Amino acid sequence: MRFALVTSSYRGDWDRCRLLCDSVDRFVSGHDFHYLLVEEADVALFRQLEGPKRRVVSERDLLPWWLRPVPDPRRRGRRLWLSPFGPALSGWHVQQLRRFAMTAAMGEEAMVSLDSDVVFVKPFDVGTLHEGGRVAFYRVPDGIDGVLPHLRAEHEAWSVRAGQLLGTEAPSSATYIGTLIAWRRDTVRALLARIEAVGGRSAMRRLVASRTLSECTIYGRFVDEVEGHPERHAPTALQRCAVYWDGPPLDADGLAAFLGGLAEHQVAVGLQSFTGTDPTLIRRAAGL
Repeated sequence: MRFALVTSSYRGDWDRCRLLCDSVDRFVSGHDFHYLLVEEADVALFRQLEGPKRRVVSERDLLPWWLRPVPDPRRRGRRLWLSPFGPALSGWHVQQLRRFAMTAAMGEEAMVSLDSDVVFVKPFDVGTLHEGGRVAFYRVPDGIDGVLPHLRAEHEAWSVRAGQLLGTEAPSSATYIGTLIAWRRDTVRALLARIEAVGGRSAMRRLVASRTLSECTIYGRFVDEVEGHPERHAPTALQRCAVYWDGPPLDADGLAAFLGGLAEHQVAVGLQSFTGTDPTLIRRAAGL
């Protein structure tokens, strides 16, 4: 099975995305291509990162013509995406839409989703996510029970919306959100067809109708409750990327301690950009 790596990014994460690419080139094997999905205005900048196994893809080649970016009047340097079919969306929402569209359109049979702020720190063979025709499927049963209290309502809302889109209203307590997780192309195509069939409108029109959106939750609930092909997926709660979600910026000592605490199976770290941790320090700590 052929795998692609997929990263949806923007110019504000340029330094972090460049660091991700350098770490992929050093540590990662077993994939055909690494696709960088960006706004049309960012294509020229990100083309500096292209190489034999890396391509930049404009969102204009992925998303409907009616979904267009404009400057955000409230936040200098940020963007909003407007459409006639729903509220203004942030870049975070549109990055999710790009991942759906790219996975459905690409030639490879499966993809691994990587955020811009992921950095590989150990060798990783993408082929280990596939065995006997089954692709690793990240799923934490009753995971919502373990979500931090101030985030739980949002996770529950994402699950409710996923059920509405897919036509399965039963509540779910599982969580599926992570970074460095795999999706199958055939599953994504079937998922988008299901969303269209349930709502009687194109999948993209339904997805943009609300800002309550979690692509991982939609994919996970589709696999668990709708698809009916367990032979395609190997459920796992193993998270191969250790994530620093929030807190103060890490200094050199903090980064060393974080990296020193990785489990054997953790091959990458995800140091969220909004923590403000300096990419130069991350590069140095990762030996890149």
